[in-house]
Amino acid sequence: MVTIEKLLKDGVNIIKKRDYNNPFLDVQLILSYLLKKDRIYLHLNKDEEVDAEVSNLFYRMVEKRDRGYPLQYMIKSQEFMGLKLYIQEGVLIPRPDTEILVEKIIKFVNNSNLKNKQLKVLDIGTGSGAIAVSLAHFLAKADVTAIDVSDIALQTAEINKNNHNLKNMRVIKGDIFEKLEVYDKFDIVVSNPPYIENNIIDKLPLEVSNYEPRLALDGGLDGLDFYRQIVRVFKEIHSKNSILAVEIGYNQKEKVMEIFNNINLFDKIESDKDLNGNDRVVTGFL
Repeated sequence: MVTIEKLLKDGVNIIKKRDYNNPFLDVQLILSYLLKKDRIYLHLNKDEEVDAEVSNLFYRMVEKRDRGYPLQYMIKSQEFMGLKLYIQEGVLIPRPDTEILVEKIIKFVNNSNLKNKQLKVLDIGTGSGAIAVSLAHFLAKADVTAIDVSDIALQTAEINKNNHNLKNMRVIKGDIFEKLEVYDKFDIVVSNPPYIENNIIDKLPLEVSNYEPRLALDGGLDGLDFYRQIVRVFKEIHSKNSILAVEIGYNQKEKVMEIFNNINLFDKIESDKDLNGNDRVVTGFL
């Protein structure tokens, strides 16, 4: 049998040669997941021996991680907006950049006359449900509808809704390129749509291009297909004084703002940057 300390050292040695931000964190999270203990426990019990079944599984998972397989799919979780989300292969892994989009909406609601309103929110292409779950959690008076075309995404979002006991959120199948079976008018429409140009997906980091769902990445030839359709849908389903907020690629601000402008609907359109200083969110206000 080997100790916790030995496993952590071996794990780091296996993956440190690859271009990861923090291999030590990766191996800690893998071992924490297998032992069902937090990372503090690992630090305080370095000399504890780990049985062969767990240690063998640990080495297999670390080697899989070394091949680029996403950590979140292995440990079935990712934190987003301080909430623990269930994640499985077949859904896009939530990124910290997307928190900028969620924070934008929460701040807008809390600083406007919408604060005390029974808001209707639509999350287009919900994936794991990260955006919808966060908005339903932090905006308790909101009624949040999450739609997606992917069955595995719908299943994952439903699990996350139930894990966080969100009575104000519903998950339904919906395709914005077909007739959308939602009959409400929405105060807030939000989306982190596929926005990668389809000819560069294979050039993305291995973790993304090989393992994350292409359906959640492919934004068409110029990466803008979904934005064009989202604004068409928004025009049909918006309520009075509503907003549309979308995540964008770092180089898409001008083009997405132009798409927003072209529907001649918004009184104001603005953009926000992420923590790296890249343009990340475009919001249109009625």
